[in-house]
Amino acid sequence: MSNKSFTTTRRRLLQAGAAGASVLAMPALVGRASAQEKLKVAAIYTVPVEQQWVSRIHIAANAAAERGEIEYVFSENTSNSDYERVMREYSEAGHDLIVGEIFAVEEAARQVARDYPDTAYLMGSSFLPQEDTPNLAVFDNYIQDASYLSGIIAGAMTKSKNIGMVGGFPIPEVNRLMHAFMAGVKEMAPDTTFQVAFIGSWFDPPKAKETAFAQIDAGADIMYAERFGVSDAAKEKGILAIGNVIDTQPDYPDTVVASALWHFEPTLDAAIAKVKAGEFKAENYGVYSFMKEGGCSLAPLGTFEGKVPQEAFDLVAEKEAAIKAGDFIVEINDEEPKSS
Repeated sequence: MSNKSFTTTRRRLLQAGAAGASVLAMPALVGRASAQEKLKVAAIYTVPVEQQWVSRIHIAANAAAERGEIEYVFSENTSNSDYERVMREYSEAGHDLIVGEIFAVEEAARQVARDYPDTAYLMGSSFLPQEDTPNLAVFDNYIQDASYLSGIIAGAMTKSKNIGMVGGFPIPEVNRLMHAFMAGVKEMAPDTTFQVAFIGSWFDPPKAKETAFAQIDAGADIMYAERFGVSDAAKEKGILAIGNVIDTQPDYPDTVVASALWHFEPTLDAAIAKVKAGEFKAENYGVYSFMKEGGCSLAPLGTFEGKVPQEAFDLVAEKEAAIKAGDFIVEINDEEPKSS
């Protein structure tokens, strides 16, 4: 995600629309009715492809390319001021589907979509689909289900009942995951307190590490690593961490006990199929990130297998089954979380 400025008014609009993650379909259809040809897909990223959020999109696109379904090109580290130009160049080059993240360039990106009505756009956005851009579908990482389960693990592992949480920005995309994690923690340790901080960047590992150090010094014995750098601090201080979006346990085998994983494949695969069928339209693809759609999961415990209390392990299994069956709904709370 890119650096963004968010207002209270915007968050209120998002709260009304995101809670149900409902699908809002527009009448126009885009794409080509050909399942045989490879689609030309381009992606525009504002950060390196190694960054957690973007890496999941990049992995899904590469998988589709390896299957022979698409031809895939991408641009990374695209600045906000340059985003519209790159988006227009890919559109002019005749790409069938353009994927990106338009949180900070919403209006400029939608103007491009209006100028190229025969191109399909699948864009990370905090807003619901809009009538004036029927060829632009939106998505977001609604992985609150997996975040909640990772919280159960953390609640079972904390001894100080003090957990630190370091995020990028206090926006819905981050807030909902933090709230779900906190709710999971309280299933096992209802008296836990939380230190919540935001570093004002999507990719500043040194700042995230420094912030984590401060929280550890203030008593946190588990860190919620929404950003890169937090797990480094936890490792150096000899405490545990919970990962977000990707599984970093291989890099921190004695530190990262669990991670909430985002799988972008269901989102991208649905878009590819609709473009090929000539049925792509403005919809909210956020629903494909839900656990019941295969869009998120709790990473295997790996090196912490057998170290998590059985009570927590059993509760995770129970809640996961209920989530997948639709019998348990993890609350989507996009309000900014506070220390408590």
